[in-house]
Amino acid sequence: MACMLRQTIRSLPTACKISSRSISCSSHLQSPAVQAKTKKTLAKPGVKNVVIVDGVRTPFLLSGTTYADLMPHDLARTALQGLLQRTNVPREVVDYIVYGTVIQEVKTSNVAREAALGAGFSDKTPAHTVTMACISSNQAMTTGVGLIASGQCDVIVAGGVEFMSDVPIRHSRKMRKTMLSLNKAKTLGQRLSVISRIRPNYLAPELPAVAEFSTSESMGHSADRLAAAFSVSRVEQDEYALRSHTLAKKAQDAGLLSDIIPYKVPGRETVEKDNGIRPSSMEQMTKLKPAFIKPHGTVTAANSSFLTDGASAVLIMSEEKALAMGYKPKAYLRDFVYVSQDPKDQLLLGPTYATPKVLERAGLTLADIDVFEFHEAFSGQILSNLKAMDSDWFAQNYMGRKAKVGAPALDKFNMWGGSLSLGHPFGATGCRLVMAAAHRLKKEGGQYGLVAACAAGGQGHGMIVELYPQ
Repeated sequence: MACMLRQTIRSLPTACKISSRSISCSSHLQSPAVQAKTKKTLAKPGVKNVVIVDGVRTPFLLSGTTYADLMPHDLARTALQGLLQRTNVPREVVDYIVYGTVIQEVKTSNVAREAALGAGFSDKTPAHTVTMACISSNQAMTTGVGLIASGQCDVIVAGGVEFMSDVPIRHSRKMRKTMLSLNKAKTLGQRLSVISRIRPNYLAPELPAVAEFSTSESMGHSADRLAAAFSVSRVEQDEYALRSHTLAKKAQDAGLLSDIIPYKVPGRETVEKDNGIRPSSMEQMTKLKPAFIKPHGTVTAANSSFLTDGASAVLIMSEEKALAMGYKPKAYLRDFVYVSQDPKDQLLLGPTYATPKVLERAGLTLADIDVFEFHEAFSGQILSNLKAMDSDWFAQNYMGRKAKVGAPALDKFNMWGGSLSLGHPFGATGCRLVMAAAHRLKKEGGQYGLVAACAAGGQGHGMIVELYPQ
C-alpha cells in the first residue's frame, strides 16, 4: 500500500497538498475572545446532556526528570486531589472513577483504584482502569459518558496516567519458567537440578518497546513510512514541530495552560509547568539524524513526541446534576466515534477516518468546527493525516467515501501547541485534548471543537466538544 500511496499522492493536484509555507507560527493568543457564533446546539431529544465541569493535569515532564523516583499512582493521585481541590466536589458524590493507562505497573494494575484510595475517595466508590494505547483516557471519558447516558451514574471522574521513567522490565520467558519451577521445587536436589538448567541467554531481559505486536514494527518506523507515502518532506516535518513548540511556549507564557496544577514532588522541587517545550530553530533541527529509518528517514527526535510522565483527571456529570450542584460546566461532550484500520500501513491515520464519521453523527461539516485539537505523535503523522483528509483519491480508494472531508485550517489547529511540545503521557493525553478544546472555545469565541487522535493497533478516536452557553 505504501508504494501505491506514494505514487498516487505525488500526482495529486497542488490544492490537495499541504505546503510548508502554510505552517505558520503566528497565533492570536493575546487577542480578546471574539463573540461566539450563533449555531444550533447538538442536544438530542430523549438523550441526557453530558457535561465536563472542569479538568486538571499534572505538569507533563520528560521521563527521567523530576518525577523519576515516583510511581504511576502517585501522579494519578495528585491529579485526582487537584481535581477535588479545583472543583470542590464532595468525594462521596462521585459515583465511579475510570482511568486510562498503557504500560502498567504490575503492583498497581488497577491504578484507578489505588489512586482513588490514595486521594481519599471512599472505598465504596468503584474504580476501574482501561487501556487503548494513546486514546486510553479518551476511552475513560467516553466510558463515563456511557454510564451517565444510560442512567447508571450522575457523576464520573475520568482520567489517565503514564509513567515512562520506570517501565516494567521482565526476565526472558525461559528464565521466568525456570524461576517458577524453582519456586515449586521442594528439596535441595530438585532446586539444584532446576538451577543447573539455566543458560547465559536466559538472563537477557525483555525490554518494553513502542512497537506493534502484530507487525513487530516500531511506531516511529511506521511514521517514517507514512510520511514517505504522503510525500511529507523532512523540512515540512521540522517546520511543523517548530510551530508546535513555538505556540506551546506562547500559550505557556500567556498563562493559557490553566489545567495544570502544581505538584510538590517529595524531596524535590515543586513543578509548575511542562518541561518539554523547547523552541529551537530550523538550523538546529536539520542537524539531527534520522531516528528510525537510517540513513534516509525523515523522522527525528525533534519532530517526534517524547517519552513523558504525567496524569490528568476530569469531572464529568449529567447537566442536570451539575446545575443542581451549582456548577457552571465548561463544555458538553457530544458525539464520539472509535475507528480501526490496518495496523501496518494505516497505523497512524485514525484522525482521517474518525473525523468524517463524527461530523456526520453530529450533523456538522468541517466548516462548523471552530477549534481542532489533534494528538501529535509525529510531525509526519499529523501532516500525513491532513493530506489524507484533503484527498478525494484517498477517500474513494481507502475509506469508501465519495469525497474528501477536507483538511482543517491551520489557524484553528492546535493553536496552544500539542503532544510534540507539551508531551505525551500515553494514558493521559485524551483529557488534555478535551480540556484544551474547551478552554480554546471560550477564549476564541467558538462553539464546536473536534478532538481526534491515533493510537497503536491502527485505532483512533474522534469527539465533538460544544462550548457550554456563557
